[in-house]
Amino acid sequence: MVNPDEEKSIRVAIVDDHEIVRMGLKNLIDHQPDIRVVADFSNGQAAVNEIPGKVDVAVLDVRLPDINGFEVCRRIKELDGTIQIIMLTSFGQDEMVMDAINAGASGYLLKESRGHTVIEGIRTVAQGGSLFSPQVTQTLFRRLREAKGPVDPVEELNENEQKILALVAEGKTNRQIGEQLFLSEKTVKHYVSNILSKLGYTRRAEAAAHYARYESGHHRS
Repeated sequence: MVNPDEEKSIRVAIVDDHEIVRMGLKNLIDHQPDIRVVADFSNGQAAVNEIPGKVDVAVLDVRLPDINGFEVCRRIKELDGTIQIIMLTSFGQDEMVMDAINAGASGYLLKESRGHTVIEGIRTVAQGGSLFSPQVTQTLFRRLREAKGPVDPVEELNENEQKILALVAEGKTNRQIGEQLFLSEKTVKHYVSNILSKLGYTRRAEAAAHYARYESGHHRS
């Protein structure tokens, strides 16, 4: 008989070629009442073959022995778009951060991040939010600073859309935004779709980074 708590818990897969990293993450996650590791893999191909349809969140190393981590992310998302992926790596270069977003990752954390940051990150992306470490966020600011023309499309959003975008940038899920603004989750989802369309993005993480860049420039001026 299946334990009801296990049915509700967030199912996680860990993909990293270093056994010590896999074991460390598994030990950390196993102490959480609402998260459980259901699989771990040391290479990308096994992850692509086994993960789709079986987990809610995958914690994925960028550097794998057989397939580039970004390509693994892209293939998994193509097979199962409901899986949320956190890229966990020692590297925070600009190009790699943007590659993660373009591949469909919902989060990008450096391996130096504290354990509770990784745990909260898993919970955040499982609920539809996005997560990036402060160092990574600064990288996105730099990359997006000159991405748009003189009239920022954020200014063309209506008041409700701007409020919702601000909350998306804080990493809030649709449910959390709805509770704060007294809107249904379905209504918030509709707003977010419109916002992404108006900004010219397809992912929440891109819109969040754009808004943060916009706010940074707006406050300086």
